[in-house]
Amino acid sequence: MYTCRARTLAETWLTAALCASMFAALLGLPAYAHQQKAAISTLLFNPNTHNIEVTHRFDVHDAEHAVKEIFGKNADIIGSATTRQQFSDYVQQRFSMANQAGAALPLTLVGHELDGRYFWVYQETAQPTELQNLTIRHNALRDLWSEQVNTINIEGRGELQTLTFSDAVELLKVEF
Repeated sequence: MYTCRARTLAETWLTAALCASMFAALLGLPAYAHQQKAAISTLLFNPNTHNIEVTHRFDVHDAEHAVKEIFGKNADIIGSATTRQQFSDYVQQRFSMANQAGAALPLTLVGHELDGRYFWVYQETAQPTELQNLTIRHNALRDLWSEQVNTINIEGRGELQTLTFSDAVELLKVEF
């Protein structure tokens, strides 16, 4: 049988303090949850255009923190077209591909887009006729944060392949 007893004043205050502490902790979570420090890129070998199309997806929250560190406290990736272009140029400078002979594939910056919680950067290059492998460098945001992880999915040349840039990894090779 359940019996009900009255709470003491101390129990009531302890319960209220515990609830307030838990609520305060929950309020602090979004600040940590938004910083993903991870980017996803796709290299698509497009059979229609005969180009390698590269798309980079960054969390807007990460990009906003990054532009303030790179370009100064007044940088604003959401409100400034200039900052968006600067960030796109920054990504262009930190991403590269080379063929099996070590020759760089010239990437053209096609554009960028702010889409909800993501910032996209688009690049492309012509597909080389004889391509056995690619050596790729993807250091965007890795020069700011050592914990930044950049993942690249390669599609359209056989089975899907994935490269992950983390820790001290500077260059990775994909074979075809």
